[in-house]
Amino acid sequence: MILSSLELKTLTSSDLTAILELDLACFGGLWTMEGYQRELDSPNSDLLGLFSPQSSINLLGMGCFWSILEEAHITIVAVHPQYHRQGLGQALLYFLLKTACDRGLERATLEVRASNLAAISLYQKFGFQTAGRRRGYYQDNGEDAIILWLPDLQYPQFHKKLHYWESIIRDDLINSHWSLVNSP
Repeated sequence: MILSSLELKTLTSSDLTAILELDLACFGGLWTMEGYQRELDSPNSDLLGLFSPQSSINLLGMGCFWSILEEAHITIVAVHPQYHRQGLGQALLYFLLKTACDRGLERATLEVRASNLAAISLYQKFGFQTAGRRRGYYQDNGEDAIILWLPDLQYPQFHKKLHYWESIIRDDLINSHWSLVNSP
């Protein structure tokens, strides 16, 4: 089996064009260049990307969270539609949670469209629980957002889960013909 290399790296201003292309493919142009530049410039924001030199698409996936007090507020988990169901979303979520853990953050939260059952399933797989609902949260269609919450990032049990998830994710990526070559 021939594996394509997959590289995770912290995104920078030099990646802005690729970020905007991925945003357009996944969200139809949700954020502007200025919005992403603010994320890249903020010391409270972590923006991670997945790249593969074997792909014609520059940026395959990205994830972002804001550090707010002791919380990681996940704002983006996006995988290019051509690369769905290959383990890239769970790899991004894992690395976001690991980065939050390494930063000393104590919990993670996010909002997800109530209709996005695939994303909700992914988040629940990682232990996120429903904490509430924001009615009419999404401006494009008035859809509700489900608020998901993951506590205890600094507890020893969570660190054991992270180690377990890493091995599962690497195996899943290999099964989808990916080899993760490095991580930040």
